[in-house]
Amino acid sequence: MRRRTFLAIIALALVVATGLALAPDWKAAFDPLPSWNEGFAKHNIIEFVKRSTTEGGPDYIPFEKRIATFDNDGTLWAEQPVYPEAVFVFDRVKALASQHPEWAETEPYKSALAGDYDAVARQGDAAFQTLAVPIGAGMTDAEFEQSAVQWIETARHPRFDRPYTDLAYLPMLELLSYLRDNGFKTFIVSGGGIEFLRAFAEKTYGIPPEQVIGSTAVLSFRMADGKSVLRRTDRATAMDVGPVKAERIGTVIGRRPVFAAGNSDGDLEMLQWTTMTSGPRLGMLVHHTDAEREWAYDRDSAIGQLSTAWDQAVERGWIVVDMKRDWRTIFAFENP
Repeated sequence: MRRRTFLAIIALALVVATGLALAPDWKAAFDPLPSWNEGFAKHNIIEFVKRSTTEGGPDYIPFEKRIATFDNDGTLWAEQPVYPEAVFVFDRVKALASQHPEWAETEPYKSALAGDYDAVARQGDAAFQTLAVPIGAGMTDAEFEQSAVQWIETARHPRFDRPYTDLAYLPMLELLSYLRDNGFKTFIVSGGGIEFLRAFAEKTYGIPPEQVIGSTAVLSFRMADGKSVLRRTDRATAMDVGPVKAERIGTVIGRRPVFAAGNSDGDLEMLQWTTMTSGPRLGMLVHHTDAEREWAYDRDSAIGQLSTAWDQAVERGWIVVDMKRDWRTIFAFENP
């Protein structure tokens, strides 16, 4: 009897082991956020999704109102030591410099040609926009996007020596999928250039071009050789940061989000617009606290400064994700 019981236990163990071997994603089937450590952040995200998708419950949100907005730099992928798009823009400025000899003595082009990111940053957001607009002037929107695609496919991050898209945060990729699996429509709302974002957003994040909101150059409709095209001009709309984020959400999406995630003071108004109203809402900030696996920065950082929004998060009960504490894995390449 004992022998038969022992053999039965061995057989059951083999069945379970075989099943796990055939289904390496078995944990994800039970845990929608496997790269998150158990804690306040993970618990409250899951509870919000459960409450808002339980039909007949007091916090049920209809499918058409399940709008979730995400900042990009520092929220969905790494933004240090320099915004990836800034590297792209600097590379484009250098490539076009021979056509613009005046840039050698004109700021912010002079600093960009010298590769001095700090000098450009000290000149403010307007300086970056000054650089970004002319590098695509005269190109069609498709041509400019293709130049961004080519850059994304070849550029390497200076610290990790990997494509920039490998620096997408695995926990946030899981969160995007988890929300979409539960009927949420996910949007990027970023200060980055919209064509640059569209060059990789769908492949990297699963977010299609029509769900990307970003800073834009003014486009001009033209007919050329019997074909209709949209060409970029040397003018730009306001950068999609701060209050403009909330305004663009209202203009483009036409619905107030019920979930918003950011990482800096530039995302404050988006989180305020999302959460400061009635009904079930969730605001979230990613706090960079892991200098070993990523970076640690907040109030005094020139990139991704998190100060006023952090204070607001504490006051209003938004989730503040502590990267070191809450994320078991930051990048997918950590666990081949």
